[in-house]
Amino acid sequence: MARSGRPATPIYHPPVRTLILEVAPVLRLARVSTAFGAVAGLWLTTLWSRAMPLERTTPQLEESPLWLLLAGGALAGAGLYGFGAGLNDLLDAHRDRILRPNRPIVGGALPPEAAVSVVAGSLLISVLGATVFGTPAVLATLFLATAILIFNALGKFVPGIGMLLLSVIYAGHMLVPNLGVSFLLPAWWVMTHAMVIAGLSHSLGRKSPAISRRAGGFALFGWLVCTGVLIYLAFHRLGGELWPDWVPWQAVLWPLAGAGLLALQIWRRWRSLGPGPRLGEKIARYGAFWPAVYGLGWLAGVNQWVFAAIMAGLVVTGALAITVLREVYALAEHPVGYRL
Repeated sequence: MARSGRPATPIYHPPVRTLILEVAPVLRLARVSTAFGAVAGLWLTTLWSRAMPLERTTPQLEESPLWLLLAGGALAGAGLYGFGAGLNDLLDAHRDRILRPNRPIVGGALPPEAAVSVVAGSLLISVLGATVFGTPAVLATLFLATAILIFNALGKFVPGIGMLLLSVIYAGHMLVPNLGVSFLLPAWWVMTHAMVIAGLSHSLGRKSPAISRRAGGFALFGWLVCTGVLIYLAFHRLGGELWPDWVPWQAVLWPLAGAGLLALQIWRRWRSLGPGPRLGEKIARYGAFWPAVYGLGWLAGVNQWVFAAIMAGLVVTGALAITVLREVYALAEHPVGYRL
């Protein structure tokens, strides 16, 4: 009852905002706004395998319509990313109550039972998308899901293991459409990118536990081992070469430019925010999206402009989605209500 004795007038919520309130927690749980980087990894391998006549390929990549391959890659990439993000929130609910009380589960916007359904559904979606590329892709997806489970259960609490696992997971995303791809530099590039971003996000974000010398040495050793494995595979698949003559060396300049742009963006945020959790979250968010920029760079570097335009569309769509979803989340959490 109001002080005047009259009952309080209920606040009217338009149907659009009601829909936003129902959908926004699911989107936030699955980190949809930053899943474009995972999708870009699968799209790059798909487009690269179709664009380069001398690249090793598969019957599915050669015979299936491109739109079907891209749709399958989008489902597989976004599904795996959503699986990992949702699993992270489920297993970290007790820590989020203190450190991030605005997360959907601990904030009460999404019941734990619904979150479990989102996580399971994301895994099923990723497997469904991988079926477009054949049985090896499905098995690779399940392997990556297992690695994501290990990362969330153990890796993120042990920085050395976590950094290594995360880099392997990112590189593994790229190989799902074509496990036999011969030009492996893009996969190594994303693996290294993920390692660096994980280290910067952890250290500049001042996360606990801190990265010790032992943890950093373990991550570096693991990165060297994975690099050696990729070099061996490339050497074997390219017939004794590491850089095929059908890929111009200038192609690497485009991803280098993308890395420089990312470094500039991180430096600007460091100058404005300083070390701390906010900077760590910014770095992680940029790092998750940036494989899409690298994918655009690799395709532009080999003058495959039609496929580069497709990747550019993904980059632009991802940037717009991040902006729009940020406003949607703000509307759901801090609505502008009015009374009848």
